[in-house]
Amino acid sequence: MKALILGVTGQDGSYLSELLLSKGYEVHGVMRRSSSCNTERIDTIFPADQKKFIHYGDLEEGLDNILTAIKPDEVYNLAAQSHVGISFEVPIYTGQVNAIGVTKLLESIKRIVPEAKYYQASSSEMFGTTLPPQSELSVMLPVSPYGCAKLYAYHMTRCYRTGYKMFAANGILFNHESERRGLNFVTRKIARAAARIRLGLQKELRLGNLDALRDWGHSKDYVRAMWMILQAPEADDWVVSTGEYHTVREYLDRCFDYVGMSVKKHVIIDESYQRPNEVPALLGNSDKIRTKLGWKPEITFDKLIEDMVKSEIKLNTPR
Repeated sequence: MKALILGVTGQDGSYLSELLLSKGYEVHGVMRRSSSCNTERIDTIFPADQKKFIHYGDLEEGLDNILTAIKPDEVYNLAAQSHVGISFEVPIYTGQVNAIGVTKLLESIKRIVPEAKYYQASSSEMFGTTLPPQSELSVMLPVSPYGCAKLYAYHMTRCYRTGYKMFAANGILFNHESERRGLNFVTRKIARAAARIRLGLQKELRLGNLDALRDWGHSKDYVRAMWMILQAPEADDWVVSTGEYHTVREYLDRCFDYVGMSVKKHVIIDESYQRPNEVPALLGNSDKIRTKLGWKPEITFDKLIEDMVKSEIKLNTPR
């Protein structure tokens, strides 16, 4: 089996690569050319002699040649402008990548490898202001450029599934984190600050809305769901979530408690971190994937925090 992962250098791309390689897949990844090296998440996953399996391209260019050369059995699209807050600053770019780019990819797959199974990384941000719990049947009311673009891609995936009989599936993933999360995401930002304050390397942490409720899982569990979605008898849309939620404040408190530091002494609420629109509460109902495919999360919220904070202590301890 050959798999092609777009967004291979990201958090999910790295964990998915590990999973598929452990299952005997020939794994190929697509990454954008950058002036700075951004392969640290996959350097130990793809050894030097396997670098031929990493290809340069993006959702704008290069995919036809890659699909023609590889002829993948499965295509996982994890590529995106993936930051909700930044999408307010670059809404047009977010739409070009997360929406139009997905349509270009689907069109290329239809022409070159129509038999390939396709996974689209959809997002709980598509639900927006819809009251929780949110399931595959819930109304979607996104309130950010990111959520709007993801909703476009979600419907285009459904369109190609019904219109061209392609195996095109959506994984509607709720928040999922890990020690490989990007530094500009709030969970990694908090875990890193807690560790650095404990080590005396940082004095304060500035945050915005602490009352947002989120359904947080671990990326390792969620990439396992991605693979299971493409092994289903038929393509479909699937909510992937833990079914429990916590406020940002609770996540913050637990990270600081873990290192024995005071939130009140070190955390400052900064209005500049507030978004124009905020999704108040996300709580996923993942009964469908649990019942039909047998997926369930294995890593708890507390274990997620422990792993992330321990990793930051190790990374930030002077050598």
